Amino acid sequence: MDEIIFNNDGFSDGQESMLSPIKIKKINVFYFLIFVIFFALAGRLIWLQLVRGEKYRMASEGNRAKIEIIKAKRGLAYDSQGLPLVKNIASFSLLISPQNLPFLENDRQDVFNLFLEQTEGIKGIDQEVKERIEIVQREINENVLESQPSIVAKRLDYQSAIELKLITNNLPGFSVEVSAQRDYLYGPTLSHILGYVAPVTKEDLAEHKEYQVVDFIGRTGLELYYEKELRGHDGKRVIEVNALGQARKIINQEAPQDGDDIILTVNLDLQQYVKKILEEYIEEADSSAGTIIVMDPSQGEVKAMASYPYYDNNIFIQSDQERYQELSQDPTNPFLFRAIAGEYPPGSTIKPLISLAGLKEGVIDAQTSIFSQGGIRIGQWFYPDWKVGGHGSTDLIKALAESVNTFYYYLGGGFENFTGLGPEKIKENLSFLGINQKTGIDLPGEKEGFIGSPSWKKEERGKPWYIGDTYHLSIGQGYISVTPLQVATYTMALANAGSYYQPHFLKGFRDSNQNFTENKDFYFRDLTNVFSVEDFNLVREGMRAAVLKGSARRLNNLEVTIAGKTGTAQVDNHNLPHAWFTGFAPYENPEIVVVVLIENGGEGSDLAVSAAQKIFSFWFAENK
Repeated sequence: MDEIIFNNDGFSDGQESMLSPIKIKKINVFYFLIFVIFFALAGRLIWLQLVRGEKYRMASEGNRAKIEIIKAKRGLAYDSQGLPLVKNIASFSLLISPQNLPFLENDRQDVFNLFLEQTEGIKGIDQEVKERIEIVQREINENVLESQPSIVAKRLDYQSAIELKLITNNLPGFSVEVSAQRDYLYGPTLSHILGYVAPVTKEDLAEHKEYQVVDFIGRTGLELYYEKELRGHDGKRVIEVNALGQARKIINQEAPQDGDDIILTVNLDLQQYVKKILEEYIEEADSSAGTIIVMDPSQGEVKAMASYPYYDNNIFIQSDQERYQELSQDPTNPFLFRAIAGEYPPGSTIKPLISLAGLKEGVIDAQTSIFSQGGIRIGQWFYPDWKVGGHGSTDLIKALAESVNTFYYYLGGGFENFTGLGPEKIKENLSFLGINQKTGIDLPGEKEGFIGSPSWKKEERGKPWYIGDTYHLSIGQGYISVTPLQVATYTMALANAGSYYQPHFLKGFRDSNQNFTENKDFYFRDLTNVFSVEDFNLVREGMRAAVLKGSARRLNNLEVTIAGKTGTAQVDNHNLPHAWFTGFAPYENPEIVVVVLIENGGEGSDLAVSAAQKIFSFWFAENK
């Protein structure tokens, strides 16, 4: 046998001769590729396990976990005496959640068939509901349905909800959810104040990610203004489910935080009485609308605020579409809260403010006297007093007591050698006193009123400002409008001789543990930095004289001392003027402010004063 001799490379001489340098190079490239692939796979495994492992683990958990929302209880509303004004009623809905249904269409079909089979005969699962379920099923199959759950049945009764809950506990994608439906205990009496809640819309869900399709949201009134505090925060429960959607165990749970109750400044007994009086006097005046406001001038608390016509806020919970459409088309606009959003010429109720402006600017003082002959004439134009023949010699006290127009023509626009305030000074000073701006009351929808000026008229109307415009402005007519709430707030400032409080409904919040937090989030302005206390007291004296011997003297027969101002605001030549009264009592130490407005109610000294008389009597009889 021939001997095989190996060389130093481990190959026999014959083998070495068989491997060319090119083949050796290819083998090396092959080993290199294997090496690269190995390390690439190893790197990927490290990346998935160490870097992205938590994400994929959570995704895996999500595939077998179902999240249930635990609804927070919506806070309630109480009057100042602790009487409940609203309550929550459980409302049950049947939902389909696409993300919780099986992925395969055939499996989903089995779930839908099983649901319909097991719910046959249950009250509330009628043909209309079955048709909605078919629509949802079709939209899921066509991939047009969003991931947000769909409500297929609303307002289920309790027994049906229990039966459906037992069935849906073992069916993926179906669930019975509960939400708080409002019951407004006094309906029209407080509808403008409380407002109402309504089911959330797609737009609400897009804006508020924390809301669910079964939720209600505040739409108007205090329900809207304090939505965040009333709603609270929902909790959630994470449940592990098997492939059939059946619950196995609770993985995690977060308790809900119930909404706060709101304790209001409103006195329910007074509110009900004010509503009754408003209805009576609107009917007596053959009017169609009006408002009454009662406030505490010491802090700006609203004690009662009624607006007519009104509506029943329960119709939004009952989904009474026919009644809603009827109210929406009513020309008297019952949804308008006239107390805060109605804008009217103030008539003579503006005269106390014009008086303050004149005193501040030095146009008049306590001794200034003007002779009233029944009006003044400028060329062909005559600006009358309400009293034929005039009021004779008139100082500020008499001008306020008898509402003498001639005095305010002089004061506002001047006449002959008497220089008046002029429109710019009138606007500047009325703005100090809250006209032409919102009061900031804790209700949505407030209007700011309006005061015209020469520059405004030229720009908006293309016409010059005439002296007659200033005369009209000086007596609360023409290019000026106010809300009844603005009249109430500046009357509070007059009652307090300069202390101006922001009007508000909220006395405080009470949480689920019955802890009360007083509302201190309202502003105070000391107007004596602008108008002197002496000037305020002089105007107050004139308002007291209006009750003692002037246009509001029918209030002088009450035991309590009252100060006030009437107003008769012209609207047009075809309708009666609006009837105004604003005043406060007791004169020495004011407890309440009362504002009455009856649209097209005639002379303010008639029905408006008579309505105010009854409210003053009721308040002080109840608070002896």
